[in-house]
Amino acid sequence: MSDLINRFLKEDEEDVTTEKYLTFIIDKQTYAVEISNVKEIISIQDITTMPDFPDFIKGIINVRGVIIPVIDMRYRFKKPEIEYNDRTSIVITIINELLVGLIVDSVDEVLDIEKADISPSPKMSSDTNAKYVSDIAKVNKKIILILDANRILNNDELSGIADIIE
Repeated sequence: MSDLINRFLKEDEEDVTTEKYLTFIIDKQTYAVEISNVKEIISIQDITTMPDFPDFIKGIINVRGVIIPVIDMRYRFKKPEIEYNDRTSIVITIINELLVGLIVDSVDEVLDIEKADISPSPKMSSDTNAKYVSDIAKVNKKIILILDANRILNNDELSGIADIIE
């Protein structure tokens, strides 16, 4: 799947009205991150648990010699737990210059989303997802919540993870 992402990372200079996003599913809702924040997509694998990590950080994985912390996005969004299956994927993303794996129910597709179809997320302080969602897109009657990768972990969580894996 890394070849798929690399192909989509090449920017089409003539097309400035769209942006590329990787879409994925968490609890029947479609989410997206900018493709420029995605390093690769891998299938679920054995995760080494770490003591004193928050519940949403499932542990670490070794990807070709690189230790990567993994976050279960269901836990992060306070969604019900499900068993991992053959569709469960890990989206390796770049969050504030740190590689982090996001465990999602399934990867959907890479989409070109028209800038005109993207609106700012309404500010609702009581909604857990709201602090992670920067924008909302409407594509073919489907609502897609666009995540700001840099909001998935706060500074304390990032520094705690960086200390352990370095």
